[in-house]
Amino acid sequence: MADAPGPDPSPPASGAGPDGGGLTDAQKSLRAQMLATEHWSLLASRSTTQSEVLTRIAIFLTLVSAGLLALGLLGNATKFRGWFGVAAIGILLLLAVLGYITQLRAFNTATDDLMYVMAMNRLRGAYLDLDPGLEPYLVSSPNDDQAGAERTYYAYGARRSQIFASSMMIITVVEAAVLGLLGGAVTIALGATIIAAVVIGLVIAMLAVVGWLMWGYRMYRRMLDRHVPLRRTSED
Repeated sequence: MADAPGPDPSPPASGAGPDGGGLTDAQKSLRAQMLATEHWSLLASRSTTQSEVLTRIAIFLTLVSAGLLALGLLGNATKFRGWFGVAAIGILLLLAVLGYITQLRAFNTATDDLMYVMAMNRLRGAYLDLDPGLEPYLVSSPNDDQAGAERTYYAYGARRSQIFASSMMIITVVEAAVLGLLGGAVTIALGATIIAAVVIGLVIAMLAVVGWLMWGYRMYRRMLDRHVPLRRTSED
């Protein structure tokens, strides 16, 4: 026996579309409330993520300071002889591992932050669909493409020092220094000269900085390549 037919669906409002045209004032108000709720959710998630990674970076820097202080105390106690070399390598290895974990989190947070910015740009685009007259009052971009994200990050022009002064660069430099010290300590333990240890440590540190920056850029490009924007920045 065939099912009884249900009621016909309500027809869409005349001219209604993704840009909000043809919607009643009540429908536009409901959309605005839903978009604002999502916007606040993104803001809270972005703030929580930034706070968490900054706390982890602070913990790592504290551990590095404590580790170097411990090496100094051990050096004074052992006259930098005997088991000091093994202890130094062990402490530096632990710091290097913790730095690697912290650095992974910092780089992941950078891509998460880009996602939050693009998501909020997309919501601004939705606000403009509801009321195009808001556009002159928006400093951040309503376009969720790469150019729109750059405008939101640098509303009054690009800052060349942005990456160099970032938390990601701080953790990169500190982790590279720890790796360089670890490489130098291992070199000394193998019987090489001080000069050789210094050179090897510097090479390891520089390679670590370059490698991390290249890896971070590839993460950035991979995310942009996978992202499909709804609104693109006009060329003019």
